[in-house]
Amino acid sequence: MKIALASPPFPKSVEDGLYWVEKMIAEAAEKQAEIICFPESYIPGLKGVGFEVEMHSPEKLEAALKKAQGWAKENHIAVIMTMDWDHNGQILNVAHVISADGDLLGHQTKNQLDPTEDTIFIPGTERNIFEVNGVKFGITICHEGFRYPESVRWAARRDAKIVFHPHCTGSDMQGDHLIEWGNKNNPYYEKAMMMRAMENTIYFASVNYTMHFPESATSLIDPDGNCVAFQPYSEPGVLVVDIDPEKATGLLAKRFKPGLYSEYAGSF
Repeated sequence: MKIALASPPFPKSVEDGLYWVEKMIAEAAEKQAEIICFPESYIPGLKGVGFEVEMHSPEKLEAALKKAQGWAKENHIAVIMTMDWDHNGQILNVAHVISADGDLLGHQTKNQLDPTEDTIFIPGTERNIFEVNGVKFGITICHEGFRYPESVRWAARRDAKIVFHPHCTGSDMQGDHLIEWGNKNNPYYEKAMMMRAMENTIYFASVNYTMHFPESATSLIDPDGNCVAFQPYSEPGVLVVDIDPEKATGLLAKRFKPGLYSEYAGSF
């Protein structure tokens, strides 16, 4: 299966974000990718990380999602469209899954919020498995995948071959220039990506914004914990990579014995 991981710049507005969504969907389809994933809350852009984010309305977000569905159908590619989503007057951090026919297959919410997000989002409460072209996958969003490995193991134990991990780390204003992927002096994020893959024996696809001072790269990790490919730091682009679902056995995830941990019994 050929997957695409999009690393666009932080959107200046909803319309600017949609420009990059359309552009990168078309680029991924041209390279024959079967699915593309965008970084966390790409429409209208993640709040609370130092960027100015356009105010939105439910109607504007719904219209944006419809456009993404149209581009998915036009290019015949599945899309993981990451967005804010209004719910009972509050906001969920959501990844919508769109089929290559433009149909909504469902969505995954961010359930484990970073403490700094408690005043921005409300947490979701459910986890879901999706399937595109016979390949099952899960989604875990940013803080969840970095600090709550249970979110990935849940999907791996339900035969997910890959977990997509839209996230946002870094800044356009200040920080260090990373040079080497996984360097011991880098922030821990790339090491966490490796662990999520190898502790579950699945692929882990982590997707970041393009920033001047990123703290992690958009990366694909194989079931042995190796970084197969990554998008160069600070370069906008679409990373297109082949995966072999047969190699994602989920062996270590399925050997987990929840009964040994009474508080988890039945959860996995």
